[in-house]
Amino acid sequence: MLEEKHDFFRFPWEGFPDCIIHAEENAVRGAVSYHAAKTGDSNAAYELVDSFLDDACIEQIEKISDDIEATAPITLVSAHALEREGVNAIPEAMAELLGTRLGWEVEHQIVQTNIVSHTKADGFSRLAKQAAFEGDVSYGKSYLLVDDFIGQGGTLANLRGWILSRGGRVVGATVLTGKAYSAKLAVEQTRIDELENTHGKGLRRWWQNRFGFDYACLTSSEARYLIRTPTADRIRNRIAAAVKK
Repeated sequence: MLEEKHDFFRFPWEGFPDCIIHAEENAVRGAVSYHAAKTGDSNAAYELVDSFLDDACIEQIEKISDDIEATAPITLVSAHALEREGVNAIPEAMAELLGTRLGWEVEHQIVQTNIVSHTKADGFSRLAKQAAFEGDVSYGKSYLLVDDFIGQGGTLANLRGWILSRGGRVVGATVLTGKAYSAKLAVEQTRIDELENTHGKGLRRWWQNRFGFDYACLTSSEARYLIRTPTADRIRNRIAAAVKK
């Protein structure tokens, strides 16, 4: 079986910290400025983000720098993504406002190169359509990932993968909103074992060939989603169908 070629990267998590989530999903999505921000209105995005950035979360982010004993300020990098409705302005606005609050640099040159349309997509569509990134990464520099939402966490995993593949260091992630259970990005070994026990070694080999990375590079939420799927055949079939949409 020939191994498929991929334009995205994943790496094992190695104790990666939980993603820091600033606000409840319903509150953010219900804000007057949300739709305009999500579809490209920069002013609406700044207004939205400014309303929901949480001081306690900012303190947690700042503490990451202390924990890693950073000798230089951490650089914030946002997952600019092209959504079906237009250009999502929230991640960049969030990175800029955090940069101002923390006194950290913001990287603008790392960008998502494909349209995955993850907004309101089901889990299989998110798994099938992996985000790819490009842009210069400074070797050895520490980056903190910023996005507007975390669902399964795949976009953050792939942004991290791009940075690591180019010699950067990723020290954490933060989002404006998302599912509380998705904050844990690093997949636990118990979930990896459960996934293999549930669906067999055959699916694991298929997964490595299809996506180019092992279960250890899944997010915890992705692994949970696959474990809850009744059969390995259903996983393969649903992913194949999602690619065609």
